[in-house]
Amino acid sequence: MAGPQVSLEEVSFSAIRAQGAGGQNVNKVSNAVHLRFDIHASSLPEPIKLRLLALPDARITAEGVVVIKAQEYRSLPQNQADALLRLQALVDAAAHVPKKRKPTQPTRGSQQRRMAGKAIRGQVKAARGKVRDPE
Repeated sequence: MAGPQVSLEEVSFSAIRAQGAGGQNVNKVSNAVHLRFDIHASSLPEPIKLRLLALPDARITAEGVVVIKAQEYRSLPQNQADALLRLQALVDAAAHVPKKRKPTQPTRGSQQRRMAGKAIRGQVKAARGKVRDPE
């Protein structure tokens, strides 16, 4: 199930220089992107906002702002699209509601096997005692 779409009006991009080796293009052209998305100010439904804030993700700041850095591609539009896809994946993960676990009862056969095993272990432990002379 896909979560709600994030609108472009709620996202801000800033172009930065990419890290790492790459020579002249990396050193002088700002093709990497910082995407910032304020969870509290967004139009997402409240339950999804709460689950998004509860995610153990380093990209979510204490103020509730998602910061995604995209520098995979050599062009700014591709990096923007990549950052948006990653943000949408994060929202989709928060939109997924985990199913409640339904506890099951042990079957009668499994209980009987368990008790039989315990009886055998008890006999083994009882046999570890001192051996008495049967006089």
